[in-house]
Amino acid sequence: MSGASSIVAMTPARRLRNIVGGSAGNLVEWFDWYAYAAFALYFAPIFFPSEDPTAQLLSAAGVFAVGFLMRPVGAWIMGVYADRKGRKAGLTLSVSLMCAGSLIIGCTPGYADIGLAAPALLLFARLLQGISVGGEYGSSATYLSEMATARNRGFWSSFQYVTLISGQLLALILLIVLQQVMDKEALASWGWRIPFFVGAALAVVVFWLRRRLDETNAFKAEDTQAAPRSSATLLIRKHPKEALLVFGLTAGGTLAFYTYTTYLQKFLVNTSGFSKESATQISAAALFIFMLLQPAVGALSDKIGRRPVMIAFGVTGLLFTVPIMSALATVDNAWAAFGLALAALVIVSGYTAINAVVKAELFPAHIRALGVALPYALANAIFGGTAEYAALWFKSIGNESIYFWYVTGMIGLSLIIFVCMRDTKHNSKITHE
Repeated sequence: MSGASSIVAMTPARRLRNIVGGSAGNLVEWFDWYAYAAFALYFAPIFFPSEDPTAQLLSAAGVFAVGFLMRPVGAWIMGVYADRKGRKAGLTLSVSLMCAGSLIIGCTPGYADIGLAAPALLLFARLLQGISVGGEYGSSATYLSEMATARNRGFWSSFQYVTLISGQLLALILLIVLQQVMDKEALASWGWRIPFFVGAALAVVVFWLRRRLDETNAFKAEDTQAAPRSSATLLIRKHPKEALLVFGLTAGGTLAFYTYTTYLQKFLVNTSGFSKESATQISAAALFIFMLLQPAVGALSDKIGRRPVMIAFGVTGLLFTVPIMSALATVDNAWAAFGLALAALVIVSGYTAINAVVKAELFPAHIRALGVALPYALANAIFGGTAEYAALWFKSIGNESIYFWYVTGMIGLSLIIFVCMRDTKHNSKITHE
């Protein structure tokens, strides 16, 4: 580490500017990532020709899952990079890779034009985006948690998921707009490419914004103390318990999150029988309220602690996942579907709003970005990234309800960890503000 950076007094206005700047970049990162999921209903036939819509979606979900497999690689490479070079440097690198991936998807011809090269290029683009997102989570979770004060760290760090959800929501809103202004044939033929060009352009803007952020004082303090150099070996050797905690508490939360966000839209079309347009509108409305809930739940954790909030998610998820999913499978009223989706997302808020700060508070600064990112990315690759594929596979063999119990079981395993772990609010390893 260079030791060149000096700790500065962070005024409330300056702190807020950095948090807003870091959050804005996170929004664009996740818009690019979720554009794939939002528009998969339209581009799946372009890249994966088949007479069976479920088979097309299964192929697209497979590429989505493979993108998740690169997230641990990105978490490892850029987690180490952010611990050694700074949080700002990690954030800047991640958005550059995301821009490249979006451009490739937007420009790639379909299967009818270039054959197998089309799905191959789509896969390559998702691998790039997987590396980007793998590094983004650790860098942004660490940056927001370190930039906030101890008194309101839960509140401010919740904006990571506010912007994450906002990115997904903006992708859905863009889809709704395109559905209204374009005919179905044009949208299916070429209109689905628009969000990937939009995402690439916004990523360029974010690159400029992130170059202007302040580095966190927590990183600067470690930078001047000749702390051990971040590495996967150091993480495993010195912090195995914390890494396992991150993996375990992520497993159930991320599976539930991706079930009720990226997969819900397809579930409402493929199982419940709603039109693509109605499913998109239901998902967008539920996600909007879900987004607004995050700061409230984060602030609650500042008052009562992180552990009670996570336990509440675990208990309610254990009790209500199967009833909610079973009801969604048979619902035929849009308002009822919205209510059920929102109820599920309210439950998941007990995980999403505070998982970033809980993970950041487990590690010292010299290993924090890697410690947050790598076990989280591994859990995401195994459970979150395969959520759609697993759900569609169970449907394809005629046993869709098994997936509901699978989600319930994983939430139950995470609940055991929530109950056994210490409350990080009262045992935080973030020591500089």
